[in-house]
Amino acid sequence: MNQEKVIVIDFGGQYNQLVARRVRECNVYCEIYSYKTDLEQIKAMNPKGIILTGGPNSCYEADSATCSKELFELGIPVLGLCYGAQLMMHVLGGKVEKAPVREYGKTEVVVDTTSPLFQNVSDHTICWMSHFDYISKVADGFRTVAHTADCPVAAAEDQRRNLYAIQFHPEVLHTEEGTKMLRNFVINVCGCAGIWKMDAFVENSVKAIREKVGNGKVLCALSGGVDSSVAAVMMAKAIGDQLTCVFVDHGLLRKNEGDEVEAVFGPDGPYNLNFIRVNAQERFYSKLAGVEEPEKKRKIIGEEFIRVFEEEAKKIGAVDFLVQGTIYPDVVESGLGGESAVIKSHHNVGGLPSCVDFKEIIEPLRDLFKDEVRKAGLELGIPEYLVFRQPFPGPGLGIRIIGEVTAEKVRIVQDADAIYREEVANAGYDKSIGQYFAALTNMRSVGVMGDERTYDYAVALRAVNTIDFMTAEAAEIPFEVLQKVMSRIINEVKGVNRVMYDLTSKPPGTIEFE
Repeated sequence: MNQEKVIVIDFGGQYNQLVARRVRECNVYCEIYSYKTDLEQIKAMNPKGIILTGGPNSCYEADSATCSKELFELGIPVLGLCYGAQLMMHVLGGKVEKAPVREYGKTEVVVDTTSPLFQNVSDHTICWMSHFDYISKVADGFRTVAHTADCPVAAAEDQRRNLYAIQFHPEVLHTEEGTKMLRNFVINVCGCAGIWKMDAFVENSVKAIREKVGNGKVLCALSGGVDSSVAAVMMAKAIGDQLTCVFVDHGLLRKNEGDEVEAVFGPDGPYNLNFIRVNAQERFYSKLAGVEEPEKKRKIIGEEFIRVFEEEAKKIGAVDFLVQGTIYPDVVESGLGGESAVIKSHHNVGGLPSCVDFKEIIEPLRDLFKDEVRKAGLELGIPEYLVFRQPFPGPGLGIRIIGEVTAEKVRIVQDADAIYREEVANAGYDKSIGQYFAALTNMRSVGVMGDERTYDYAVALRAVNTIDFMTAEAAEIPFEVLQKVMSRIINEVKGVNRVMYDLTSKPPGTIEFE
């Protein structure tokens, strides 16, 4: 992991994770750091390349996020994206000012294919623009290598110093040849060999876990989801019967899911795990009673998880480590590892209470994105049907029920979701859609059923196509499938009289509702 690394310096842009993810697609390890990271710390990492992300402000304002001129004098290739491109010009003596025409959305960009960034890229290519400011004058030593009808400097370079600036966003899928551009930077400009491979990660992780744990006892938080399942199997491979897996059934799982998890990981399953199931439904419902605010619900669920683990740890004796299935987007979206705003706290990260009765927490997947977790699962020999199951958030249905969580609302959303997933699978779309589920809105509306007035809840159906779960588009499910789902939910699920389909992409929305 540390043999070769490209670092992303985050200035508060919404796409910082995407940049890191795209770099990893080139088999180059990449991490995100705040723009406040000390220059000496950056030098000590010895990165092969540095990428500056976008940001929400104008780089020429007095209180805007910035970087020192010395960053560009380290002899390390630097690529600035959007705000990062403008900042590079501003710091090095170019000029950035308010654009006469704002550019937003898909835009045709004319590129100079002699630039190392644009090798094997079409000379007219579609890119994603999102900026109020523009580079009106490039810094000394730079030449313009791309433009649009409204943006005279869509990209600039100083090959002698290995400095590159791109006004658009190559990291988003809307930029048709963006991954190719990033690959050109990390492989051709930075000279990375592309040796970040999942088999090596798994092998090294198992070895590191074994060394870290020694003879210690480990308690693993097993939700039955992809992340915790992969973490559990990795730990089992490393330390065997020193591991106890606790599955907390908090009453916020999908229909019949508690029994399904036990069938796979329990004593009759294929894995050599010490498996304990804790039925804590009423305990969680009691804690959540009257709570409507999403962040508060997440914190309560996260804290109660830890309390249950503490109690189980005391029952089995001294426990040295707690294992969690935290993954990299959890870390970054919780406001760690970069400068972006806290999108939502995660029970694995932001929801941890300050007092935990363990020596240390082990997070073996903390550096991985979701698709990398799946690859790790396959490397560990976990069956495909488990590795590629639908993602499910740690707080479960607690964040798929808008407003207060009650046992009755859980029943409604479980039944509606089961029907939705069944019909999507029957129609043959379960493998092609990135994520799909039903959520219960907090809206009640008037309806008519059997000539009688009803006043019941509205269920929202969500389905998205995504590669990395950081950007997503609504899936185009055939109308007849949606009609069948709607008809079944209204007829079979008591308390529902309306079904809606959510068309929102990410951004501006998130995939989950809360």
